[in-house]
Amino acid sequence: MTHEMTIASISMDQNTRTPVLVLKSEKDGSLLPIWIGIMEASSIVFAIQNTPNERPLTHDLFRQYLEQTATVVEQVVVCDLVNNTYHARIVFAAGESRFELDSRPSDAIAMAVRFNAPIFVEESVLERSRRVEEPVEVVDESSEGKRWAEYLEGLDPEDFGKYKV
Repeated sequence: MTHEMTIASISMDQNTRTPVLVLKSEKDGSLLPIWIGIMEASSIVFAIQNTPNERPLTHDLFRQYLEQTATVVEQVVVCDLVNNTYHARIVFAAGESRFELDSRPSDAIAMAVRFNAPIFVEESVLERSRRVEEPVEVVDESSEGKRWAEYLEGLDPEDFGKYKV
């Protein structure tokens, strides 16, 4: 089963200075934070805000190519979580033909925004993202390292909507 989700926010994690894309289920309010790269975050924000660029970004170039071949992004699915890394699929439609490609969630979502395509997350991914599958191993045994481990263990998905980019 999948949950349709929307982009709730793209925030900057104040501690790691890394962008966090937060997806939200309109159905039950579930949140899914995904840490992404700065370039992907910028690409998503530019597309949401319809910000024109002097030269096309990679996602815009791919969109132009797809449009030239009469192919659209039908939907994206965040489909797996392996070793704390999310995996996604982009579902394309070209006439009667459908095909899927493996993708990073950030790239898939950047394309979904450009095609106004829905974003889905597999139930199993939401379930696994809510629990820690393995105990957190504190590699840095200093007091600062232990404080970081405690901080990270105590994070709640609601925390990710506090800071807007």
